[in-house]
Amino acid sequence: MKHFISLCILFIGLSVSAQEIQWMSMNEALEAQQKEPKKIFMDVYTTWCGPCKLLDKNTFANEDVANYINKHFYAVKFNAEGKGEVHYKDFTYTNLKYKEGRKGRNSQHLFAHALKVSAYPTMVFFDENSEVISPVAGYHTPQQLELYLKMIVSDEYKKLTTAEAWQKYQKNFKGTFKN
Repeated sequence: MKHFISLCILFIGLSVSAQEIQWMSMNEALEAQQKEPKKIFMDVYTTWCGPCKLLDKNTFANEDVANYINKHFYAVKFNAEGKGEVHYKDFTYTNLKYKEGRKGRNSQHLFAHALKVSAYPTMVFFDENSEVISPVAGYHTPQQLELYLKMIVSDEYKKLTTAEAWQKYQKNFKGTFKN
């Protein structure tokens, strides 16, 4: 009986962990791309950002979102006001004015600045060669994010060169993610 209960707990634990996004650093994602090319999905957040916390709680915790991101992307969690180094395109980005222990806002990391991130949260998509595809600013529900995730994975974004094409794509998109 003890073995049965232990086995049940193990399976429950595995099913719960399978629903979580497998986050990594940007440096880890860039290294992984060298071995197996895959697009990168980056969540750019700050510790004080309320919508960033809601994105974690409501969107990234969604089973459909987590499974889709894990399957199709290297998922990067990036603190836009953090202090780590990012080695991208032969340059090392840092946060020169970072103040340890500071409450609330801190200075912006140079990598977030280079990506032209000016609002939080912002999700940034990179192609298989680490080139920026597009940032998407703001909080999005699982269903709203699904549109972007599938557009990027399918390379449909390459065809959406006008506002009319984008509106048509949005109108015709049939999502499958559940709450």
